[in-house]
Amino acid sequence: MPDTRHPHTPENVAALFGAIQPQFGQVHIRNRGRLPHWEMDSGLYFITFRLADALPRAVLTKVAERHRILETARISGIQLSPEQEAELADYSPSRIEAYCDHGSGSCALKDPRIAGAMAAALRFRDRKHYRLIAWCIMPNHVHVVVRLLPGALLAAILKSWKQFSSKAANEVIGQRGRFWQREYYDHLIRNEQEFSRAIQYVLENPAKAALKNWPSVWSELSAHGVDAEVCASAT
Repeated sequence: MPDTRHPHTPENVAALFGAIQPQFGQVHIRNRGRLPHWEMDSGLYFITFRLADALPRAVLTKVAERHRILETARISGIQLSPEQEAELADYSPSRIEAYCDHGSGSCALKDPRIAGAMAAALRFRDRKHYRLIAWCIMPNHVHVVVRLLPGALLAAILKSWKQFSSKAANEVIGQRGRFWQREYYDHLIRNEQEFSRAIQYVLENPAKAALKNWPSVWSELSAHGVDAEVCASAT
C-alpha cells in the first residue's frame, strides 16, 4: 500500500504544477530584442523583469554581448579562453541579480501603491491565462513562477503585466515614458529540482537583499498545505 502520510513531496508538488521534461518539438525559440526566449505551450516558467533604470545602458549592452558570444561559441563548438570566461562572468545572471539586489535605480516598487498595482496585474488573469505559483516584487525588479494555461503566450502575458503596472506607476509618480526594461529573463522549468530552486529563490530573495519583513512576496503552495521548506528540500 502506498504511503499517503506525506503527499506533498517535492516530486508531487512539481507534478501538480506541471514541471515536466519537454519533448522534442514542444519547445519553440523566439527571438525578440536582445535575448532569445525558449517557450513551450503550457510551460512552467521562472521569470524576472526589471525597471527601466534598474541597469545602466552600458550593462545592458554587455549582457546582450555576453549572450551573443556564448551562443556563437555553443553553435561553433569554440572553447572560450580563461580571460573571456572571466570577463563574461561579470555579466552572468547571478552577478546582475546581485547588482539589482543592492538597490540600483529609482526603486519605484518600494512605493506600496506601485507594488500593489503590480500585484493586481499579476493576479488579474490568474486561473484564466496562467496559474501563479509564487511571486516577489522587489524594489527594482519582479520574480514570478508561473504555469501557462493552454494557448497562453508568454510574451503577451508579460506585455499585459507591464502595461497595467506601468500605467498605474506613472500616474503615482507623475511621469511619462518607459517604466520597464523591454527585455525579460525567462527560464523553462524542466523538473522538480529546478521547480524547488525557483520557489526557494523567490521566497528568499527579500532576505537575501536585506529587506526585513518585506510584504510583497507570495506563494500558492500554502493553499495546498505545502510548506516552502518541502520545496527547498529538493535542492
